[in-house]
Parts: sequence; structure tokens; C-alpha cells
Amino acid sequence: MLRGSIPPIVTPFKNGQVDYDRLADLIDFQARNGTHGVLINGTTSEPSTLTIEERNRAVSVAVQAARGRLQVVAASGSQSHAETVALTEHAARAGADALLVVTPYYIRPPQRGVAAYFIDIGRRVDIPLMMYHIPGRTAFRTDMATLEEIAGALPHFVGIKHAVDDHSFVTEMLHRFGPAFRVFVGLEEFTFPMMCLGAGGTMNAVANVVPRDVAQLCNLVRAGQLEAARALHFKLFELMKMVFWDTNPIPLKYLMKRLGLLERNEHRLPMVPAAPELERRVDALVERLGLTAQ
Repeated sequence: MLRGSIPPIVTPFKNGQVDYDRLADLIDFQARNGTHGVLINGTTSEPSTLTIEERNRAVSVAVQAARGRLQVVAASGSQSHAETVALTEHAARAGADALLVVTPYYIRPPQRGVAAYFIDIGRRVDIPLMMYHIPGRTAFRTDMATLEEIAGALPHFVGIKHAVDDHSFVTEMLHRFGPAFRVFVGLEEFTFPMMCLGAGGTMNAVANVVPRDVAQLCNLVRAGQLEAARALHFKLFELMKMVFWDTNPIPLKYLMKRLGLLERNEHRLPMVPAAPELERRVDALVERLGLTAQ
């Protein structure tokens, strides 16, 4: 459980509303292409532009659409403790397989506050819980003592999504907690090297477009077939860089519309669709790589 490719699924919009039917289609697309799980309401889902009710419904729709074919991880964190409680408790009731809780953003809390926060949230549910560690967006960087305190209090605290260019900390976590600790790669281009260190999988936005390739990359690394995995890493490298040509998921959503995976390239303010120059850049990448929907 909780290994391999678990991509953060985009949130489709239609005339300003969440398109739940299209979301269910995207879950089915992942299941048919060998993805190991899906992450709902991750950063790529633009969760801060959604209401609590919309986020909760997205989790329920995903669980129903998955039909047990793949795991559903619910990102249930917010800057507000009360919102995180509401999102987390709903996800557990809805049948999510695991939870990913982001460290509270904007607040810049002390380490002891984050430890207390996760322990409080974790004691309200009994399904696997992971930390979403993304200092570039939250302005909080965890230390090992904080992870140790949380793990000591919560037997079901099982891992972390590590969206930091810090391979040394990956090694430290696996050395301290052992190979059963689920480290998920949170920055696309580091999927291969971090998995070679022992990370159990990746939450890679590129899998919204090429789910079979990203799942295969994970399968190859875990099977020890590193030459083949390295070749696939370089095949996917330009796509992984493309995610950050503008704020994620602006380039990705344009690409998905271009490939027919989304009906509309729509965002909510302050997020906006790709500018014409970005569209041309993505179009050129599509032509150069010969991309089609898998």
C-alpha cells in the first residue's frame, strides 16, 4: 500500500463550477493506465481556490470512481486547523485510503506547533496519515525531531511527500525510520534519483498526461531495473520541467486541453489560463515529443 505513482489530479472546471463528471473520467483514465493511486486536492488541484464543500465532494467522487482499482489519497490540509479537521474527518468517512496533510501555510509556526497540530489531527482518524512538506509554498521546513515526535505519538503516521530539492534529508528519514517509511517525491524531476535512494513512489503531476510512463518508471526502479528506469527518466525530463514553466498547473492544464484530456482550460482567480507565448511553447513541446494521450 502507498507505493508507486500517485499523481495529484487536476480539478476540471466548467463555467466556474467543478466538473465532477470530468473528474471521474480522469480517475478512470488513471486506473486504465496502471497508476497505483490518485491524490485528490493536492497542489495541482488548485485546492486553495475551492470551498470545503467542493474539496469534500471531490474526494467522495474519486472514491466512487476508483471502485477499488487504485488507492485514493485525500489531501486534507489547510492553513486553518478547523478546516483541516473538517476535510480530514470527511475523507476518512468517505473511504479514502490515506491522508496527506500539508504543514499550515502563511502562519510560519514553530516546530513544536506543527508537531502538536499533526498529533491532534491524527488522533481524530485511524487511516494512514502523511505530511505534505513543501517549504516553497508554506514557508515551513520540518526538522527530524518534529517527524520523530509525530511518529512517536501516531502509529499510523506513515510517511511524507517531500517537495524539496534535498536528497540528504531523504536519506536521513529512511535511515531513521526504515524502508517502510513512505517517502513520496514531490518535485517531478527528482522522481528517479529520490526513488533510487529508497523513496517508495512519486506524486508527479506529469502523470496527469502520461500515467503509464510514470507508473512504469516507478515499477522499474522498484524492480531494480535502473538502466531502463534511467532511460524513461530522460524521456520524461522535458515534460517534468514543463510543469514549472508557469505556476502549476497552468502549463499542465493547457497541455491536457491540447491532448483532449480536459474539455476546457479553465482556472479560478487568481490562477489564469496559459498566456499565448506559453501556449506556443507547450505546442512546440507536443510536436517535438510526438505527445498523444495514453
